[in-house]
Amino acid sequence: MFTKILIANRGEIACRVMETAREMGVSTVAVYSDADRDAKHMAMADEAVHIGGAAPAESYLRGDRIIQAALAMGAQAIHPGYGFLSENPDFVEEVEQAGLVFIGPSADAIRKMGLKDAAKALMQKSGVPVVPGYHGDTQDPAFLAQQADEIGYPMLIKAVAGGGGKGMRLVESPEDFAAALESAQGEAVTAFGNGDVLIERYIQQPRHIEVQVFGDGERAVHLFERDCSLQRRHQKVIEEAPAPGMTHEMRAAMGQAAVRAAEAIGYKGAGTVEFIVDGRDGLRPEGFWFMEMNTRLQVEHPVTEAITGVDLVEWQLRAAAGEALPVTQEQLTITGHSFEVRLYAEDVAKGFLPATGTLEHLVYPSFTRVDSGVRSGDVISPFYDPMIAKIVTHGATREFALGKMRQAIEACQIAGLQTNLAFLGALCWHEEFARGEVDTGLIARDLKALVQEPDVTPQHWAQAAMAGLGLLGEVVPETGFTLWQPLTWSISLQQEQELREIAVTVWSADQYEIVVGEVRVRAQKSAAGWRFDDVHAPTHVITGDEITLFWPRAVTFTRHDPLARGSEEASSGNVVEAPMPGVVKSIFAISGQVVTKGDRLAILEAMKMEHTLLAMRDGVVADIVVEEGAQVEAGAVLITLVAEEESQ
Repeated sequence: MFTKILIANRGEIACRVMETAREMGVSTVAVYSDADRDAKHMAMADEAVHIGGAAPAESYLRGDRIIQAALAMGAQAIHPGYGFLSENPDFVEEVEQAGLVFIGPSADAIRKMGLKDAAKALMQKSGVPVVPGYHGDTQDPAFLAQQADEIGYPMLIKAVAGGGGKGMRLVESPEDFAAALESAQGEAVTAFGNGDVLIERYIQQPRHIEVQVFGDGERAVHLFERDCSLQRRHQKVIEEAPAPGMTHEMRAAMGQAAVRAAEAIGYKGAGTVEFIVDGRDGLRPEGFWFMEMNTRLQVEHPVTEAITGVDLVEWQLRAAAGEALPVTQEQLTITGHSFEVRLYAEDVAKGFLPATGTLEHLVYPSFTRVDSGVRSGDVISPFYDPMIAKIVTHGATREFALGKMRQAIEACQIAGLQTNLAFLGALCWHEEFARGEVDTGLIARDLKALVQEPDVTPQHWAQAAMAGLGLLGEVVPETGFTLWQPLTWSISLQQEQELREIAVTVWSADQYEIVVGEVRVRAQKSAAGWRFDDVHAPTHVITGDEITLFWPRAVTFTRHDPLARGSEEASSGNVVEAPMPGVVKSIFAISGQVVTKGDRLAILEAMKMEHTLLAMRDGVVADIVVEEGAQVEAGAVLITLVAEEESQ
């Protein structure tokens, strides 16, 4: 076994690998960028090496610097985590040429599965079922459009390289094909450096079920399936194991197909074989098809660990050190049920737009597993994936595991930036999901209900007002009195689009009256804490001008400066602003162009994704403020509009 390894990654996966390495008595070396000088994985590692600038291309994608760091620190092997260089066969070869061990599959295995079209051809040859489509080399748009017509609509365009939903577009009619193809190819070039795509039939009621495999280079086993059907924008939100409704026959068929796929390429280490499943008539052995194989550890591997009792990272290290598989297929069993939710910094209401900022307050549930690479006070930057944590629960049954997840989400407290926490909670209470009736279209169908804001009561406004005035701490009896009458304070608070002026009157050190609109709320303090109209006050935190109540979902109020005025231009839709820091990849408008509401004006590239910016009103383009390729900050004005009559 190794005595020291280097983890060529950051965030929660770097921390996850370090935890197992520590249990095995293996020392760890972290690498870090300029943006990660104070990161959690830095603090956890035994040693750390700086490898470059904040952008991944200047640090975590610099294989040469990572290898130099491993050699300089005396590491014997490199664990790639997932993302970055984890599925780069050239990097694997460079690691081995330097006399180091790559903790993962061979370069040959990665290459065989790295391009979706070649992988599907190989799987078809190996007897693994494949979705009908075009997986050839010809990339002429007219030819691809013809193939799409033959396959039939709706259909999917998918980048042959990479994953994570990047370079993927659902096309529902022939007239949309050309624009979708151009968009998918552009995003694929940005994300993977390869614009080639494949096209295939779109399954009408699809489920995404994947099988965890593990090989030692000769034989492989499967560690059962995970259901990853709850997705938004082709990216997973909640994963669970085992899959709801799975039958013994279906599990055996999928497991055998996955093992055939792994053994066909002499796979070594942890990998995942992903299948698309037709869920219209239940799970049937003839109703699943190979999508792709991820030749690395998956983000959702904890749910497999929970139901099997296997530490996949330990297995990875042992396989890389030359050990054979520790168990046979017959020795692997399923115990209970497990869920994982992905907690992200993102604005769900704005199309899951990634959010950046400081985690001013962060509390995780203490009673279940949480994999995270950030702490209170850490910054979610625009350079990397905005994941905050993975919350994992396990129970004897699906119902128990889901109930535990609901409690875990309620126990989370986050303030300082927007997250998808409330959205995750709504999903866990969704009736169809609770019954195990899942498919990849569930979120899109019920998105309006899932992002509905909770009702904010006068009692919550009252607590926020007192918190904002600093009146929820210790108050001496004399505070707040004048010689003739009780003192009344006033505070302006804003919650979402609602602005209120609230009056707070003190009657004694432990009793106040708060006027919220037409409602009078009585606040009283006892040994058990503050109560507002006999409603116990939830926990709150104050960060700058923001007051966040956790009841249990976070609701944020902002102390409002009555002299401040928002931008009338922005609110009227006369300007197109950058919603977050990024690079202006494309501009589709020209000065003087007449546009209608919803027209595509520009594309901003940020956090490894393309974000389309649309006209918010009818009008005429007055000015293009930036050029393509410009790096812009959040809120930067990109394009200005005027009413058509104003342009004449």
